[in-house]
Amino acid sequence: MSRNDTHQARKRFGQNFLHDQYVIQKIVNAISPTLEQTLVEIGPGKGAITSLLIQNCKELHVIEIDRDLVALLKNKFLHTPNLQIHTRDALHFDYCSLVQNNKLRLMGNLPYNISTPLLFHLLENSNCIEDMHFMLQKEVVDRMAAMPGSRDYGRLSVMIQYQCHVDALFNVGPGAFTPAPKVDSTIVRLEPYTDKPVEVSNTQIFQRIVTQAFSLRRKTIRNALKRMLGEKQIRDCSIDPDLRPEMLGVEDYARLAEYMAKQERL
Repeated sequence: MSRNDTHQARKRFGQNFLHDQYVIQKIVNAISPTLEQTLVEIGPGKGAITSLLIQNCKELHVIEIDRDLVALLKNKFLHTPNLQIHTRDALHFDYCSLVQNNKLRLMGNLPYNISTPLLFHLLENSNCIEDMHFMLQKEVVDRMAAMPGSRDYGRLSVMIQYQCHVDALFNVGPGAFTPAPKVDSTIVRLEPYTDKPVEVSNTQIFQRIVTQAFSLRRKTIRNALKRMLGEKQIRDCSIDPDLRPEMLGVEDYARLAEYMAKQERL
């Protein structure tokens, strides 16, 4: 039995190794890498997707925190000059440091236990990212792509959609992994906007308003934001203060943030 077969998935790293060759090929087809591009794979695991990506790109960086898997990958790709392995925590990695000429293309089977904070960290680096293809828990992708008024719509929906076009591509069942997770997964494509569809001059205020609103999502927007904006101020933004937070679109939150930013500058 090879070293590749003996590595046991570790719960603390949220490891579930993709083994279904049909799904692997489908993911690579969706990414459609080209020979002039620089790719970054987060959490390569045993290199199932890595093996196909490396054949079709100029340079591939993989980020892996598990040192045993790093040793496995170094052995497996010993004579692969266009592969660079980084033994780092993806949550704290400086992705823009890898940029040379073109923007980066990111992909990976993200650990479900850190997927949301990792997505927010990646969005902080979005100016140097062309697109991202991730395997995520289906529930998370549903929230990312949700529209106002739906049960899944929330803080993650607003913050992701403010910065990216979201496209849920296809679902993947538990049987495609070892060990099999208890949930379904979805491949999602995120494309950071070059020109955002809504204007926000102060992203910190925007994030504060969205976070505050959805922390009290069962209340009206008047009550949810009463410590930040008054009823008249909300109406001045052409928003009904009796609506609940999940009824407001990204553009509504952007108007609230712009209003508050102007008030703070006075």
